Amino acid sequence: MPLMFKSLNHGEIPFGFFNIETDMVLLDNYFFFASDMAKSVVEMAAEESGTVSQEWNVYVLEEAQIGNLMGAISGVDLRGFIGEVYGHFPFPCDPGELKQNPEGYTRRELVEEIVRRYTSPSRITAAIEPDAKTIRVGRYLFDGKGFHRLLNYLWTGGYPKWKSDIRPACIVEMKDVVEISRNPFFRDTAFD
Repeated sequence: MPLMFKSLNHGEIPFGFFNIETDMVLLDNYFFFASDMAKSVVEMAAEESGTVSQEWNVYVLEEAQIGNLMGAISGVDLRGFIGEVYGHFPFPCDPGELKQNPEGYTRRELVEEIVRRYTSPSRITAAIEPDAKTIRVGRYLFDGKGFHRLLNYLWTGGYPKWKSDIRPACIVEMKDVVEISRNPFFRDTAFD
């Protein structure tokens, strides 16, 4: 489930998986795939100069298009994008089954089909600003520690963590590359 993370310019904003059977994450009203984010971070961490700018593919949804996460989890409000996803992948009845599926990426085609009923893909800039020791992801600005917490969320599988403690290969690669990165922005990134 998404948790609250501190941005420098918008206060606390939600980030994380919103359904255990997909690998899509939300960053406030940006929706994108964790696997894409992990691959982008690998490319950023491989850049030693510290200065990096990329274009990320995201889906930007208005509040009314998003739906009601708590209503979708409980199965009583399946409106909006999140509601439709829960219509396909309902919240488990057994609390022991509440774990993030490391094969959620296999449902990407269906999730993209659903989200495209609400909006078209957009491009945002993700840029490390080495002098300020910040990263801008679209309209959100994070310091290094704040962004590192987002990466750690992906590593742990957020809440409720990865099923059987198995992570997707792209998440393992992200951690491995970030840990040896010579890019100053990724210095001191800690993974639980």
